[in-house]
Amino acid sequence: MIKEEIKIKNRLGIHARPAAMIAQEAGKFKSEIFISKDGMEVNAKSIMGIMMIAAEQGSTINVTVNGPDEDKAFKALKTVLCKIFEEE
Repeated sequence: MIKEEIKIKNRLGIHARPAAMIAQEAGKFKSEIFISKDGMEVNAKSIMGIMMIAAEQGSTINVTVNGPDEDKAFKALKTVLCKIFEEE
């Protein structure tokens, strides 16, 4: 299992478009992937779940990945989460 805190950098936080990109990337893997913030944990393969955590710029989320392809899944998801989504 891999667990790491990631700080949200993009100006608008995680809104619909980034949530869709995150869920799409997470859906490529067999591993279970969860994102949590302020005690709320959601499945990273769910766009609506990701939007529900309301991760604004500067907030910190926890990403947990567990499964057969967890290393690849975590690296791919971290890459997406650390993007600024062309919002600068």
